[in-house]
Amino acid sequence: MLALCPTTGINHPPGNWHCLHINAGMGFPALLLGRRRETSPNMRAALTLLLLLAAVRAEHRGRPYVRDKVCQEFQTLGKEDFRTLMLIANSRKYSNATFEEISHLVSEMVSLAETCCAEGADPSCYDAGSSALSAKSCSKSSPFPAHPGTAACCANEGLEQKLCLAALRHPPQQLPRYLQPSNEELCQAFKKDPKDFADRFLHEYASSYGEAPLPVLLGSTRTFLSMVSTCCISSAPTACFLKEKLERKTLSLLTLMSNRACSRFTAYGEDKVTLSYLTSLAQKLPSAAFEDLFPLAEDAAEVFSQCCDSVAEDCMQKKLAEHTAKACGTLAAQDQRFADCCKGKNFMENYFCISALPPAPAPELPEPPKPTNEQLCGEEGARHAKRYLFELARRHTSIPDALLSKVYDASKAVREECCSAKDTSACLDSKRQQMGKELPPFLEKADQLCGQYTQLNFLDFKKRLRESLVRTMPEAGTELLGQLVEQRADFASTCCPPNSPPLYCAAKVRPRPPTPAPHCAQHPGLPLHSSPPFAGLASQDAHTFMEAKAETP
Repeated sequence: MLALCPTTGINHPPGNWHCLHINAGMGFPALLLGRRRETSPNMRAALTLLLLLAAVRAEHRGRPYVRDKVCQEFQTLGKEDFRTLMLIANSRKYSNATFEEISHLVSEMVSLAETCCAEGADPSCYDAGSSALSAKSCSKSSPFPAHPGTAACCANEGLEQKLCLAALRHPPQQLPRYLQPSNEELCQAFKKDPKDFADRFLHEYASSYGEAPLPVLLGSTRTFLSMVSTCCISSAPTACFLKEKLERKTLSLLTLMSNRACSRFTAYGEDKVTLSYLTSLAQKLPSAAFEDLFPLAEDAAEVFSQCCDSVAEDCMQKKLAEHTAKACGTLAAQDQRFADCCKGKNFMENYFCISALPPAPAPELPEPPKPTNEQLCGEEGARHAKRYLFELARRHTSIPDALLSKVYDASKAVREECCSAKDTSACLDSKRQQMGKELPPFLEKADQLCGQYTQLNFLDFKKRLRESLVRTMPEAGTELLGQLVEQRADFASTCCPPNSPPLYCAAKVRPRPPTPAPHCAQHPGLPLHSSPPFAGLASQDAHTFMEAKAETP
């Protein structure tokens, strides 16, 4: 499973960034351990080349186009920086692979480039070498990263097999595994073997924060390795580390927050990210008007749409700064907590502060007006659905994002089903009646669970969970109660806070199998699969609406 494009016959869309010439072109800024923070010429050259590759559609049949681009980059960066670039790119792409698997893959790719880019190399060298690596990927003893789709790719031959293997990637890590060691541990590992230390750090960090935009990730890894190489030989390492960590604080926060935001964007897409941002703001500031918050949510989604896959060096930093200024300009005057957040030293501290704000107490508000059938099925149907969920979020400020997202998915399915039905009104009225019975108690119980998690310390929260389960399940034994408490506490600690991992949390909640609306059943070709969100769950105990799956996404 190699990110290697064949040199001929490529005709895929420009967004299909799967092959060696794309992955290689991730623009790494020469990670020489003494280098400081200025942007290196190599970084600019590699990013410029990647922009070119991203924009060019590979339709050059019969020409050694890909080989030429690989060799151009190999010669621009040099062998060591090219290798570093491949290490980061493939650690991001195969985020669950071991260090040894990534090392094997990188070694083969660098060897291929070194051999086939040499002066006087046979023109067929690259094609033959990439074919050999594809065959090695398909062997039972392949040392490369494992992927469940490899077997299906290997059933193809030639060009199709190469493109299929190149397109394989692991899902991003929902919960980053990288934990920074102590200063002493860093220096011990660095002094033992500087190159191995750098390689292992790059692998662990890139696989954990691989959804951050490439320029952000590259800058963060570069400054980290520069910090280690400087401070581990300093006569005052403690003071050195403190100074360096303070200097790179903004970049560290940008890496953390952009990885979270782009993970959510990848999982949700622009439409659901808009909803997620909207409901999050509504829960933090329930007194704010929809007309104030919705444009901010749209603006945030646009920032992530433009910058998560961008190789422009300052895209995320510049656009996120502009967005944070808009948020502060709109919200600081409405709420003291936002005003305090907006007093930070720079935009990143302000953005981080706003993102980390816990939900505000829910105000006493009347029942929100429900969108009419005409509104739901009109051109602005999605906006009306978002507005209704905004109203729900400001009345239930502790409901986790993953659950509101599922409610939105269900509302979208209802609109798709009923708005094209023969009797639209009857279909929507049936759904509305069912949801009216089941949704409110479900929301109350979800709100209660995460509200208690937010308000109590963790030990008291688990104690409250146990007391509730004992009341509702008096026959349960000690072992079962302990398991249930841990299960629900794990869900709450991961999925109730802001910035929870969307796919991980969505996988922890399973609604009952849906039932089609009777008024839609006669319409041919309709997707008869939508139902009120979490139908049937409202009658369960307050803490049993989460059902953890055995597998982790």
